[in-house]
Amino acid sequence: MSAHHHEAVSVEEQFEFTSESKRQLAIGFGIGVVLVLIGAYLLANGGGGHEAAHGAAAHGAEHAHGAAGHHEYKWTTRLWANLWTNSIYFTGISVIGMFFICYNYLAQAGWSVVFKRIPEAMPAFLPVTGLLMLLTFFVAGHDMFHWTQEGITDPKSANYDAIIAGKSAFLNTPFYIIRLVIYFTLWYGLWRVLRSFSLKEDLEGGTEYYEKSIKFGVAFLVVFAITSSTAAWDFVMSIDTHWFSTMFGWYTLASWHVAGLAVMTLTVVTLKERGYLQAVNESHLHDLGKFCFAFTVFWTYVWFAQFLLIYYANLPEEAIYYRERFSGYGGIFKGPFFINIILNFFVPFLVLMTRDAKRTTRVLKVACWSIIVGHYFDFWNNVMPGTVGEHAGFGPVEFGFILMFATAFIWSVSTQLTKANLIPRNHPMLEESLHHDIA
Repeated sequence: MSAHHHEAVSVEEQFEFTSESKRQLAIGFGIGVVLVLIGAYLLANGGGGHEAAHGAAAHGAEHAHGAAGHHEYKWTTRLWANLWTNSIYFTGISVIGMFFICYNYLAQAGWSVVFKRIPEAMPAFLPVTGLLMLLTFFVAGHDMFHWTQEGITDPKSANYDAIIAGKSAFLNTPFYIIRLVIYFTLWYGLWRVLRSFSLKEDLEGGTEYYEKSIKFGVAFLVVFAITSSTAAWDFVMSIDTHWFSTMFGWYTLASWHVAGLAVMTLTVVTLKERGYLQAVNESHLHDLGKFCFAFTVFWTYVWFAQFLLIYYANLPEEAIYYRERFSGYGGIFKGPFFINIILNFFVPFLVLMTRDAKRTTRVLKVACWSIIVGHYFDFWNNVMPGTVGEHAGFGPVEFGFILMFATAFIWSVSTQLTKANLIPRNHPMLEESLHHDIA
């Protein structure tokens, strides 16, 4: 029955990025800037304090960083830590658009073609986050990453740390910067190739570009299989230099993936409500809901497995990571730790459990927003204890940076959506997608 319903649907849709939308995003970005400036002023005038070492020492947190008290806390570190957290978070959401497209190419899946332009638009934001991360590392890497401290690998230095010295072949500034540049160059470069194939296919038709896209999509998946883990070690795990987890690459990929899927689903639903993507039917929404549901469970499995392995092994160098988040720094990270699991597992799991829920736009929006907010908490809780410790919090700085990044990301995606027909009109699998029916 659904097949007949979709025969009349036009695939000619052009997204309009209206001046009103641009004005609202610009205002949102401006509010974010103002909030960050207000927050910075408050921090500079006593909002943060400068006695980082005493609170950390009281709770044993100095063991996580070796000689954490060797350098004085600066209020600006909280600004840079927020910039780093948001950059990691939006990098993940952006690159997952590419990941989604590529595993659909590998599977030669047709169901997702009608909304393919949404994930295809997301990686355009990667140069922004990549440049911001390079800037942050150059300016504040010394304050956020303990392994960059002077003399840390020199046995004759008072700062010498044997554990960090043992990791210095991997954790050294030149190699770190090279890896960071390689990640973003490969991810963005491969996206540009697939994007160009997609746009040419729209104009010329045929299967030539589809077959090329499969080959380059597989190449990206091979690259991402390695770089998603090493990027997780570099961006997040290297902050807590003494700590390590063999599951951390999977954990970060799972977090990025489900957050990216939630953004994708929310965008599809929002566009459909505004009169676009008429070819998207309940079966497409159902499948997107299933993706969000499935990878919510997968993330929770990895989250709990990592915790359980460390809990029953009870090795000090591993357990300190959870000790910091449960009882360190006066317990300020315990609340966000549990908010994380509530928003990222319980809410989407319970909300998306039924078949009808996955086909209802209002329910999908609740689940997606829970996942999006929850995984911001996930990365915040991974980054802040090792960078600002007891000086972490939620204030104007945090909300301002979130607003700035979110509005800039929406602007980037909206701009990309205007550059091609909203539905890939000459995709070989388009007909299959138009008639997608899992009733």
